[in-house]
Amino acid sequence: MPRKSFRLLSPLRCAWLGLLLASPLVAHAASSAPSTSSTPSTSLTPQDVALLAASCINCHGPQGQSRGGIPPLAGQTQAHLRQRMLDFQAGTATDATVMTRLMKGYDSAQIEALAQWFSGALAKGGQR
Repeated sequence: MPRKSFRLLSPLRCAWLGLLLASPLVAHAASSAPSTSSTPSTSLTPQDVALLAASCINCHGPQGQSRGGIPPLAGQTQAHLRQRMLDFQAGTATDATVMTRLMKGYDSAQIEALAQWFSGALAKGGQR
């Protein structure tokens, strides 16, 4: 019986699969978020931030260390990551694809927490 060859997913299919898998996480984060995005969250626990970051790693890789065409988050400064996310949220990032839509769901405290999380990610896949 001939063996079926293993077919890798294209980057676009991986991105869609990642978004599909992240949907429940984002929905959970959104359901516990304040009703307006202009009101910052006041009490984000490390578990809350880990849940938010889980949706990012689907595209940006474990610990934010992408090896593909999507930019890595690990190793970037907190200020750079914060500004990029704010640019995506405002719709002013000219190189954005899906990020503009995704960042609309985060408030300023969540953006700050994600910037802090990924700026502190270890360079070689270490654990937090």
